[in-house]
Amino acid sequence: MKKLRMGIIGMGMAFERLHYPAYQKLTDKFEIRAICDLDRQKAENWRNTLGLNPEDIYNDFHEMLKRDDLDAIDIMVPIELNYEVTEEVAKAGKPIICEKPLAPTREQAMEARALPKKYDVPIMIAENYRYNDEINIIRDLVRTKDIGDVYYLIQNRVVNFPHDMLKNKFPAKEWRQHPEFPGGVYYDTGVHDIGALQHIFGSIDTVHAFGVKQEEDFSPYSVIQANLLFKSGITGHFTFFCAGKEMQRPFVGLRIFGNNGMIYLEERDCGTVNVAYNDGTSKQIPYQPQMGFYHELLNFYKAAIGEERNAVTPELEYGDAMTIYAILESIKNEEIVKVVKELEYEPMGV
Repeated sequence: MKKLRMGIIGMGMAFERLHYPAYQKLTDKFEIRAICDLDRQKAENWRNTLGLNPEDIYNDFHEMLKRDDLDAIDIMVPIELNYEVTEEVAKAGKPIICEKPLAPTREQAMEARALPKKYDVPIMIAENYRYNDEINIIRDLVRTKDIGDVYYLIQNRVVNFPHDMLKNKFPAKEWRQHPEFPGGVYYDTGVHDIGALQHIFGSIDTVHAFGVKQEEDFSPYSVIQANLLFKSGITGHFTFFCAGKEMQRPFVGLRIFGNNGMIYLEERDCGTVNVAYNDGTSKQIPYQPQMGFYHELLNFYKAAIGEERNAVTPELEYGDAMTIYAILESIKNEEIVKVVKELEYEPMGV
């Protein structure tokens, strides 16, 4: 079996905690050949772990791209650099997997969407929620009408950013505390939830949102509440709270209401999707949390060797980004906003 020889750009927390554990499970399909980080010491610290030679370590990814023994590139850089780095790699003709969201601005998102055709190179955006087992279980339940026709949904997402920024967690990164992209943590984290909801229900057509302002760099709003109208006619309410805790269990979580019952996911790491029916019966569907990173790399590999399609393209992720921008626009202008995506899609199975 052919292994994809990978070059890695960005050796930070996303590689350490998200991508590297998945690579370890897929050693029969991937081989990391070269790594790059602006912090030379950080890259050197990975050299022995990955079994690399000194000449396999780079500070400038342009130099790494000159190698002819790399089949593809995995990009994990701060959001404000996503488009810039992805375009440079695309110019080199290397297949790409890049962390979400695809770009820091609306304008760059539009440009990023066009990169695969512009440079004739396959690009995957690593939106792991679209690959998570719990999201695909729920998607299948909805599509098979397990609870009948869906009326509406509610979701409450809580991120305690002020607490986590003082811990050894993703919010501790300076670029997340003082983001150079609109919406701050709402764009960085909320785009996951929007991606998951669109994977389950299809495109969001219209939004109407409100926000509670705060004087913090990491997000202009402590709370954003958005009413969502999907093209299918389903309505939903998505609340994102980034400045505190949800103390009462069970959490609100994601609740989907149908005419024959209800689907409930308390949180993504709980390990169980609950289904309750109107006749009083119920079922619990177990799943393994945090499998999205594994599934996305497996999809990337199979797409590279022609066995299946890339499930999360820049076009698909562009739709998620435009939804976030529409929500922020709705808050700012105090109006209902149509989500302008300039494309139609149905979420693909993975």
